[in-house]
Order: sequence, then structure tokens, then C-alpha cells
Amino acid sequence: MRRSLVLAAMLAASPAFAQMDLSGEWSNLTHEDINHRQSVEIGDYAGLPINEAGRFKAESWDEAVLATHERQCIPHPVTYAMRGQPGNIRIGKIDDPDTGQIIAYTIHGTYGRPRTIWMDGRAHPSEYAAHTWAGFSSGKWEANALLVTTTHIKMGWIMRNGVPTSDRATMTERFIRHGDHLLDVIIVNDPVYLSEPFIRTQDWRLNLNGEPNAWGPCGPAQIADEIPNQKKGYVPHHLPGKNEQLREFPAKRGVPPEAARGGVETTYPEYMLKMKGVPVAAGLSRPAPAEAGAYADAQKIGDIEALHVQGNVYMIAGAGGNIAVQVGDDGVLLVDTGLSQSIEKVTAAIRQLSTKPIRFIVNTNARPDHTGGNERFAKAGSKMGGGLLVGGYAGDGAMVIAHEAVLKTMSAPTGKTAPVPSSAWPTDAYPGESKEIYSNDEGLEVLHPGPANTDGDSIVYFRRSDVVVTGDVFSMTSYPVIDAEKGGSFSGVLAALNRVIDLTIPKDWQEGGTMVIPGHGRIADEADVVEYRDMITIVRDRIQDMINRGMTVEQVKAAGPTRDYDGRYGDPTAMIEAAYRELSSRAR
Repeated sequence: MRRSLVLAAMLAASPAFAQMDLSGEWSNLTHEDINHRQSVEIGDYAGLPINEAGRFKAESWDEAVLATHERQCIPHPVTYAMRGQPGNIRIGKIDDPDTGQIIAYTIHGTYGRPRTIWMDGRAHPSEYAAHTWAGFSSGKWEANALLVTTTHIKMGWIMRNGVPTSDRATMTERFIRHGDHLLDVIIVNDPVYLSEPFIRTQDWRLNLNGEPNAWGPCGPAQIADEIPNQKKGYVPHHLPGKNEQLREFPAKRGVPPEAARGGVETTYPEYMLKMKGVPVAAGLSRPAPAEAGAYADAQKIGDIEALHVQGNVYMIAGAGGNIAVQVGDDGVLLVDTGLSQSIEKVTAAIRQLSTKPIRFIVNTNARPDHTGGNERFAKAGSKMGGGLLVGGYAGDGAMVIAHEAVLKTMSAPTGKTAPVPSSAWPTDAYPGESKEIYSNDEGLEVLHPGPANTDGDSIVYFRRSDVVVTGDVFSMTSYPVIDAEKGGSFSGVLAALNRVIDLTIPKDWQEGGTMVIPGHGRIADEADVVEYRDMITIVRDRIQDMINRGMTVEQVKAAGPTRDYDGRYGDPTAMIEAAYRELSSRAR
């Protein structure tokens, strides 16, 4: 009995027999996919399970966008990197020096930065964590295949002719080695742009003399002015129905235009019979699944998370609007305070970061999901130093700073009832364009970009930590909510987004560097803001074109100028109406 137990323990401690060593130098093998590596043709979407949103976005894509300053250093995202890179790769191992256990595999040579596949069972990051081009990959062995799951991928593509993937995409791979041959089976799921999972395979052959491609850095210093004489914020794209390049591929290759447009039906073999007019037996044709609806990314109240952004700055998510927290020897500085019903849990999260008093509160706007905790947090805090503030000399509470338009919104004219108690109002309402703060050995700039979502928006730049807090000027969960009654404007939102991009500097391969805390949703960087800015710019141009053609607002809404983004950002009605009012008034 004892011998059996010892034998069982030894077997349990031994690696599974099916595990294979994937490390080494590998050269890719190209077959029928050679055209998709050398020159992918515009309008070739055949066999791709894209939905209407994915097709609409692809048809609007202009390759000149890759020459803009903000996109020259974008590498292939992980959803395309194993197919799109043209040379050799090196798969390496990171192991524990004491146990020999493999902690991770690394892949060098794919276009951009090295990729890491964690094998130590670590959990994937929070849903509010930043996304990268390589994503976050974890692996485990299933039989003789290494099963890899990748999440937290930036918005990218599955084909370099504009066929998109959203930042909601996830990827599953199976690496299978047979002798000197390595097969990578890639499955991409995307609820925004794909009707069904997209599957492709990639083959590699062991090459003992190979060297991985070395791409080196690509940062702001290497950016060139490839599109001269264009205004800042220029976004190349094709208006709906005006991309003449889409006609070239079907005509050149003899592919029926409807087949070239792709879709889930074109992924199945019997579609060839349908194109030839051959009757297809009942049950062989698979109908496309329903299109993906709006991504449900609203933060759940009560599910509070605190994430380190960088430097002295943290983000508390789940309190309505995001809250930025700066901590240090001086105390705590908050940017926004969330909804009032989240105060207790937010307080607990702050106290996990620092037990020092709250010294400053900065409000990026007057909305209750950004100011709901003002009264409680200000009262519990303690200001630094003295000074004449709004309403006289301040007491012991924290200083509350916001643009003067926020004070006007939260207060009321004499004789009127204010919408919120005076104890929640800003104690320092700055006029004009900016306000400076120094806290915890760091300079902060509080910037008013002009009327954007409202007339009182502020952007906060932590100069040493290199973090920008945008408030509702930028959101990862919805289209901009423009309050025209409070002085907001569609063009003001776009100007504010360009201001944020001016403040941010990416570290390498259009990633990292200055980090961005949006009003809602996950941590971001410049590339994410650029994607949002480009979306707003493209929608503006589409609506302006429709106005120029005499379309009413109801006709514009029915035409769906945002349908390639609705699956990501939700209901566009209010934004379209705001844009239509503003753009049509200019057209008169």
C-alpha cells in the first residue's frame, strides 16, 4: 500500500507525458496564404465571418491612416501577428532556477514587441486594466497541445486591409508540435465585429540556423511627417459608398461582389455551390447568428476596484465615474468622487492606499457620478495651508477645485434652490483655461479645454506620474454625452480629445508612456484615445456629408452613420442629434 502511494506521488509530480518542448528557432511556412502576407487587397473579405458593423468599418478604412503621426508605430496586434510577421520567430523559456518549472514562454520576432505566455497559473488582469497590442496570454497543456488564452488586446485587425477587431476580442490558440513542425491554430472571438469565431492556422518549421526578426524600438522620435499640409486631427477615411477601391478586387479576381464582401455564410464550403447556382440541400446552409448588440460595459455600482496606474496615481473603478487617487507624504488628492451611494466602499478603497487625510478634490465636471462624494470627502478631509477661497476662509475640510462653470451648475441664483448642498460645491472655482496644484512632490495642471461635454469640463495632468485624467471628455464605455443646455458641443468634444492627445506621449510602439484615466471604463493610453478621436472625426464627416445632401435628422439616424461603432459604444441617438444640430447650423 505504501509503495503504491509513493508511486502515485511520483507520477503526480512528474510532467505530463504529452507536454512538448516548443522552444527554438522557427521559420514560417507559406502556402495558399502567400497573397495575404505580401499584398492584401482592398475589399477582399471573402471567407471572413464579419458582421455588418465589421464590413462597414472595413469599407471606410483608408490605408493612408497608417501614415498619420499617431499610427506610424502601431505594430500588428496579436490577432494578426503570427500571420502578418514575415520572418523567423524564437520561442524561449523562462523557468524557475530551483525547480526547473516553466514560468513562461516568450515569442520574439513577431512585428512589434516580444510576447509572453504565462504558464504559472496567474490570473488575467482586471477588466479595468490597460490593453496592449500583445494582450495578456496564459497557457496550459491539454493532451499534446499548449492551449493559450489571450485577453486585454487593443483594437486592431485580423487582416491588414482594414478588417477590424475590437478591444473586446479574445483569442484562443493551440500550439501543436510534431517533430520539426509546429502548428498554431488561432481562434478569434469578437462580439463587436464577428458573427462567428474566426479560425486560421499558421505553420512553422524548426530552423537551427535561424534568427528571429529584431524590430527594435519605434517611438515618437522616429515619427516622420508623411502627410504634409494637413490640419492637426486629420483622419483619412472613405465616406460610405464612396470607396472606389472596393470594386477592384472582385473585377480583378473574378469574384462575385457579394462573395467579396464576406460574412459568415462565405466561410462554409457549400457557399461555392450557391455561387454556381447549384441547389444546396436543406440544412447545409448555416444562417448567420444575430449581430452583436451593444457591449455591456457599464460599471456595476458596489464592485469597487483600485488599480495602480503609474507613479503616485491609482484608479478606483466601479463608483459610477472613475476616481483618480494620488497618494504621498502630503496626503490624498482625488480627481472626482463618484456616486454618493458608493462613498463607504470608495472610502475603504482609499484607506487601503493611504491613511493620510484628503487634501484636495478636483472635479472634472458637475455630473453626479463625478461629484456625488464631494460633501462627505471634503468634510472628512483637511486642507493644506491657508488662503482666501470662495465664501471666505476655508475650514478644516479638503479644498474642492473645479472650473467656475461647475460651481454655477451646482449652485443657484439668489433666491433659488440649488440642486446640491453648498457643502458639496467647489471651494476654488478657477476661471479661464487652467489651474496649477502641487501635491505629493508632483505638479498638476488642471486644464479647461473649452466647452466639450459641458461648459465646465476639466482635464487633469499629473506631470511626474505622467497620467492624464479626462473626465467625460473621453469614455471607454459610451459615445460622448453632450449636454447642449450646459454649453456642451460636439466640436468641443473633438477639440478636447485632440488636446488630450497633445498631452500624451507613447513610450514605444504606440503603447504605454503617458497613461490615461477615462471618465468611465478601463485604463487607456494614447492609442486608445486616438481610436476614440478617430471615431468621432469619422462620424462627424459622415453626418456632415449627409447634411450636405439635404438629409433630415431622422434620415441621418436611419442611415446608421455610427453602425460600425454601435456594438462597442451603445445607443448613438443623442450624439447624432447633437452633431446634426451643430453641423446643420454651420451649413446654413
